[in-house]
Amino acid sequence: MAAALELFSTRDAEDVSIDDVASAAGASRALVYHYFGGKQELYVAALRSAAEQLESRLRPHEGGRPLDELASGLRRYFDFVEEHAAGFAALLRGGPANRAGEVGEIVEGVRQRLFRLIQRQMRVEDPSPVLRTTLRSWIASVETAGLDWLEHRDVERSTLEKMLVDHMVALLGVAASYDPDVARLLEQLA
Repeated sequence: MAAALELFSTRDAEDVSIDDVASAAGASRALVYHYFGGKQELYVAALRSAAEQLESRLRPHEGGRPLDELASGLRRYFDFVEEHAAGFAALLRGGPANRAGEVGEIVEGVRQRLFRLIQRQMRVEDPSPVLRTTLRSWIASVETAGLDWLEHRDVERSTLEKMLVDHMVALLGVAASYDPDVARLLEQLA
């Protein structure tokens, strides 16, 4: 699985063959086909593996202030990004149909669970449309920042994590001017 994730994260899925994966894994082509059936099944299994690893890492360690919990979650998120760069990149870069079918379901499933986790950290049961949009926008920003950091690594990781927490506060500040519920939430977070 690790060999498949590495290949899928550095090359387009269409450019990776079962022979490439078998060679990188030190296994026979027949063995790869036996366990996965074909390249699409292998790709989906590799993405599921990456998604499960990320989600297990992000399980909350509740008890602190919401922004502290958010910062702690970001540290664990970037621990995953750093330790599993191939899986993270493969998970977010999509694949053959760019988020269609099972691939799209995996990626969207991770995003939905992250959304619910942040919602719980902020102690919000039913987010307004403005807050929902704000949180989803922030998740997209974190994903993009993670990919950029992997590619360039020209910002200290701790600085990036703090910047992303500040980014959340700034986004909530903008959203507060459109939604009084977000304004109250922001007051509680301060």
